[in-house]
Amino acid sequence: MDLMSITLVVRWLIGWGLMWRLPRLPELSVVGSPKVSVLIPARNEERTLPHLLTALEQQTFKPYEIIVIDDQSVDATAQIAKQAGVKLVQTPPLPTGWTGKNWALKTGYTASSGDILVFLDADTEPGKDLLRRLVATVQHLGGLVSVQPYHRTEHLYEQLAVLFNLVGLMAIKLGARGGVAFGPAMATSKNDYERVGGHDAVAGYVVEDWCMAHVYERAGLPASAYMGYGQLNYRMYPGGLRDLIVGFNKNFATAAGQVSWARMLAVVLWISGLFWAAWCLPASLFGWPIVGNSSLLYNVLLYLAFAIQLAIIVRPVGSFRLIAFFFPIAVVFFIAVFVLAIVNLERGQIEWKGRIISTRWQGE
Repeated sequence: MDLMSITLVVRWLIGWGLMWRLPRLPELSVVGSPKVSVLIPARNEERTLPHLLTALEQQTFKPYEIIVIDDQSVDATAQIAKQAGVKLVQTPPLPTGWTGKNWALKTGYTASSGDILVFLDADTEPGKDLLRRLVATVQHLGGLVSVQPYHRTEHLYEQLAVLFNLVGLMAIKLGARGGVAFGPAMATSKNDYERVGGHDAVAGYVVEDWCMAHVYERAGLPASAYMGYGQLNYRMYPGGLRDLIVGFNKNFATAAGQVSWARMLAVVLWISGLFWAAWCLPASLFGWPIVGNSSLLYNVLLYLAFAIQLAIIVRPVGSFRLIAFFFPIAVVFFIAVFVLAIVNLERGQIEWKGRIISTRWQGE
């Protein structure tokens, strides 16, 4: 086996290692009868909010209160919350230095009276046991507990999100006290939340979940993160391809530098192997420039090795198995959005949900 083949095998094996352990919320029992406040920030969420509110009604653990924070919506979001009989809070005008979501959650916290806070994005789809597991895990571990939803897709363009989901998960440590957080579903005690300064501590950050995890750790409190497959779903960016591009562009452009160098190196090695396999098969078919073995059989086997791996490791992440066998399409899309993110990072801002958001970290 030549050196190039050995390095590709190593990169392929790195992919298995990075996705080896994807823990879900543990099976624990709630202690006592805690008062739980569910806070839902909602900006123009008339399509998704009814499904979440219905799912919350069906929970095995009943929350003390459900608060929908209407963030200056121009659709029927507020009416839907009123009709559902939950508590509705309107956000005051957005102050300078705050992002919309952080300000909404700060507003919701001020209106809450529970001793455990659960923050849920309006597009999440919780299973019947999610709240019980979240609350029990917070009681058991303390600090901040979060869940990354299983990415449910319906349209072909949504399949293009596969590499963004994988790279984000490969770059972090999951489980108890992993030191990261996922914004769609987070839970904490009110005491711990107030101890770290709440959302005031991350007021201007777009990737508030990652920053909030760091804030908890600096306060000596753990940040624990789990996978949501079988427990929590969502559809990211159902509004179309443009929303998907802008959404991932926003996160790419603001999350740089928040991942350990060791993990980032491992991710780069794996994804470079994937990129290589995506190029070499068509290159061997059409006589394009290629370094290394140009045998068609060799490159078919290389392509299948990465395609099968992708189809397997993505199963707990989202419904992306179709794109796994056409991964060069996802590779091209990933590179294009990455380049666009660099442009927006240099530009310093991006538009999201009708607002101009800074892509620069505070202090820059």
